Order: sequence, then C-alpha cells, then structure tokens
Amino acid sequence: VQLQASGGGLVQPGNSLVLSCVVSGRRINTVGWFRQAPGKEREFVAAITWSGGSSYYANFVNGRFIISTDNTKSSVYLKMIGLKPEDTAVYSCAATNEYSSQYFYDQKYYAYWGQGTQVTVSS
Repeated sequence: VQLQASGGGLVQPGNSLVLSCVVSGRRINTVGWFRQAPGKEREFVAAITWSGGSSYYANFVNGRFIISTDNTKSSVYLKMIGLKPEDTAVYSCAATNEYSSQYFYDQKYYAYWGQGTQVTVSS
C-alpha cells in the first residue's frame, strides 16, 4: 500500500485548504490524517472508512475539517476551513486494516504512511 499526500501550503488565518491523499496498492479499510507541529508529538486529525464512508474526528477539529473519499480516484481528502495559526503542522495520511473505530485514533495501528505535506497558517 502506498500513499501520496499533497496540497499543503501557506495560507492566511481564516482561509481554507484541501489536502489530498492518493492511495494505491491493496485496498485497505481506513485512511486517516495525522499532523505534527514543531516540537510536538504527532496527533490524530481525522479518519474515514472506504466501505461505508464513516468519518471520525479529533475533538479540536470542532467542525472545521471535513474528510471525504473519491473511490474513482482512490483518494482521500481533508478540507480544512477557518484555519488557525495553531493548525500549522506537517500533515500525513496513513492507512490501517483495522475495522474497529477504537483503533482509528491511535497512530500505532496504522501500518502504512505517506510522506507529509506542510501546512503553514500565518499572516
């Protein structure tokens, strides 16, 4: 399984950004987005299942991010609106074969990782 993330960039506070993750190889159950800010540990952002499209979010998202899939393009998207400076981080997509949502929030259950894409929110 290979994952390729893209879409990061420099945006002003309050603006929006859409990250993309192209997934190739064997089909897996769930794709998640994680982020790591400078000096901080990597944290869960959101996850979605390919089969039913169920989505899961970290508490800090608070309705500002939307995760979605496009099966025709084997892609997972993370639409981020109302970006804040504290959203600045390297965002990575990852895949897991786990089916139980209790594992979606923990990076150690994700076996496949793509490279990160930098998101910088600054005026």
